[in-house]
Amino acid sequence: MRAIRLITSSYNQRPTLDTAISRVLLEHVSNGLEPETLRIYCPPDVVAFGPQDQRSPGYSSAISAAMKYGFTPIERLAGGRAAVFHSETIAFSWTIPSHISPRGEVNERFEEIAAIVAAALKKLGIDARIGEVAGEYCPGEHSVNARGMKKIMGVGQRIIKNGTHVGGVLVVDGAHKINEVLIPVYDALQIPWDERATGSVKEEVQTATYDQVHESLVNEFASRYDLYKGYISQKLLNTAYRLEPEHRAMLS
Repeated sequence: MRAIRLITSSYNQRPTLDTAISRVLLEHVSNGLEPETLRIYCPPDVVAFGPQDQRSPGYSSAISAAMKYGFTPIERLAGGRAAVFHSETIAFSWTIPSHISPRGEVNERFEEIAAIVAAALKKLGIDARIGEVAGEYCPGEHSVNARGMKKIMGVGQRIIKNGTHVGGVLVVDGAHKINEVLIPVYDALQIPWDERATGSVKEEVQTATYDQVHESLVNEFASRYDLYKGYISQKLLNTAYRLEPEHRAMLS
């Protein structure tokens, strides 16, 4: 069974640090300096913009809208359109070395992470399915939804030579917080969507707690891989601190 280092530490007082950590981990894992790493953590309140968003004429207005609602605008590692992370969501970042063909395994990685999340949610009593829901924000064919109606998890990838970052967000609660900020953000970016497609675990299973969802996700990974606990070294953190400013979305 393949061994993966599990890190659960959160840095939600520094909104851009998580992205910087993911960037450094991707570089280090791809160079053989760090082992394959899975981070599952509680994120700060951010709107993560993708490259396509950054090229939009309405990007500055979208950044302003995010800030107005108390969300820090950041530039994400993975592709996709603007997505929301907040304290009632679970963020994940899986950094995988690949010395064969990182790009040739894109679909396989998407399929695996979607299957893991769907299985974890099913064990909580949710009718979890894989696939895009009509009108969902940051659409993707490997989103995980409830009942084919409500998006609960979104995922993206960033590929470099010899390594891949698979990152995304699982919404435990607070779907309304996502919609509240995305309505003006998507309006500025001129992205059509349907806020009714935004869902959460709590909407499906009211008794589910954040810790239970987190535990179910970790357990599902542990059923497939040999997880061992690890931490972010101070040396890696120091490098991430230096890169933080590069991931803050700035008004032009």
